[in-house]
Amino acid sequence: MCWRLAAQLAERGHSVTLYADDASALQWMAPQGFSGVTVLPWPPEPASFGSEDAAHVVIEAFGCELPQGFQAAMAAWTQAPIWINLEYFSAEDEALRNHGLPSPVLHGLAKGLSKWFFYPGLSEKSGGLLHGPTPEAVVPVADSALRISVFCYEPASLGKWLKQLSDLPHTVRLQVTAGRATQAVRLAMQALGPDHPLEVTELPYVSHTEFDHLLAAQDLNLVRGEDSLARAIWAGKAFLWQIYPQEDGVHLKKLTAFLKASQAPDVVVQAHLAWNADQATAMPVLSPAVLKEWTTWAIDLRMRLSQQTDLLTRLESWVAAHG
Repeated sequence: MCWRLAAQLAERGHSVTLYADDASALQWMAPQGFSGVTVLPWPPEPASFGSEDAAHVVIEAFGCELPQGFQAAMAAWTQAPIWINLEYFSAEDEALRNHGLPSPVLHGLAKGLSKWFFYPGLSEKSGGLLHGPTPEAVVPVADSALRISVFCYEPASLGKWLKQLSDLPHTVRLQVTAGRATQAVRLAMQALGPDHPLEVTELPYVSHTEFDHLLAAQDLNLVRGEDSLARAIWAGKAFLWQIYPQEDGVHLKKLTAFLKASQAPDVVVQAHLAWNADQATAMPVLSPAVLKEWTTWAIDLRMRLSQQTDLLTRLESWVAAHG
């Protein structure tokens, strides 16, 4: 998401410097880079910064605390920057209450500055979702095959779900993304034996553009994390979100809030709870009626959100109002 945001800011004429502790993934996510975006390694501690590093806006994304040297530099700049703490996506009421609130820095090298909470979400009262170019939804070839993309962690229900898919009366074609999803599917497939009817394609690492086109060409998209959730929403196809698991179970509260805010029907709620369960749980059978209801929900959600302003526009408006 940080790369998409940086590229879209640059597209609107802003000069962007993106600091990342490991930018190697950009070699396949965005191999051409983007004019106006400079990518630099995350500064080691201690590191010093001068006036040449001054920025009008500083975005601290997803809990990555700014280096101490950078905080000291911000406090010394002639004009204090607008310091934004870009939080994780959330549809929870608490996030809506905290969105846009300041957090004064009372001690440390940045004492005297304030940073502001900015929460992406589904509501007009939140930070919204990042839009961006979305391929036209592809109408599947009329061969009755069910097309599913798989981008996941290691869901406990994966093996049980693959068995359910293998029992369906029609062909199922899985497009499995590289990395953890491929490893998880390989392991789960062992229990099915060599005679399973599933058609499985293991994909290489793909760029953001290729990933967006992949989602547009499926009947069902399995996504994880935050950026792929937004991309699945804009694809307008049925999707299943695996939220990042946390030991204290807070992620399930967050998931429930999303399902409620998105007006998910019962079958979609059941599928998400099963997919995110910590023990293998049966998923709803992907009958034509279930897939139709699931897809209708996804299309309606996209339509509702497309009528709102996007995260980038809200961010620009917010900065203009507080600058």
